[in-house]
Amino acid sequence: MTNTASPLPPASAVALASALQRLARADRLLLALDFDGTLAPFVDVPRGARALPEAKAALDRLEHLPDTWVAYVSGRPLSSLETVTEADEDALLIGSHGVEIRFGRDGVSLDLTAEEQDRLARLGEALQELVDDIPSTKLETKPVGYGVHYRLVAAERGPEVVARAREAAAAIGDDLTIRDGKDIIEFSVREAHKGDGVERLREYTQATAVLFAGDDVTDEDGFRVLDPSRGDVGIKVGRGETLAQYRVADERAIATLLTLLAEARAAHVKPSTA
Repeated sequence: MTNTASPLPPASAVALASALQRLARADRLLLALDFDGTLAPFVDVPRGARALPEAKAALDRLEHLPDTWVAYVSGRPLSSLETVTEADEDALLIGSHGVEIRFGRDGVSLDLTAEEQDRLARLGEALQELVDDIPSTKLETKPVGYGVHYRLVAAERGPEVVARAREAAAAIGDDLTIRDGKDIIEFSVREAHKGDGVERLREYTQATAVLFAGDDVTDEDGFRVLDPSRGDVGIKVGRGETLAQYRVADERAIATLLTLLAEARAAHVKPSTA
């Protein structure tokens, strides 16, 4: 279920509107966006998630504007992210929290070492035993790790699932990357985070300003690499402590902001395309 938050105070709403207007005038603009809980509501079947129609329409418009790039930065495996975003072959995608990268037709492949493959196999076996023992949990296979979902587990059992998952993973090794998310705990045999992905995207697009939006604790790495002095804007969706400059309530608020940004950006770049 999507987190909710109070509407922006009037002063903050004005500040965010001004920030979007400045973004619209950037020489080279990158929109790097989390997907689940930011563009798309959470659903029981992850592969069925889709961006809200208003958000999708705004992003389609933005990515066809000059000097403007839209990228998705997600904890989902790249194959899943390709499906839910309905990405074409030119899409910019960061999957598995920055481990997997696909820059359109200049895609980057992922190759695990023999040692990483061995640890991954043993990790999968250990976590599968846990999931088999706790009803309503689910094991998600990722390119360099696994995620234990417990959204359908009774709330009071959530801490137990997390503790037992950590214990199972610790038996495999003490150098695994661990991420706590919304009703999921993830373990990876290779380190990377969303901030790495945002920086790679900035380098690839040579963006002069970046908008990054996300709802989860794993998105804080993305907010951390933003530079407001360059015009970067971070937007937190929902509740929780954050490094982002701005906060909105939910996915519908993000869709509205993207629509406004698309209008402002189109007005700014239109003279250069005449």
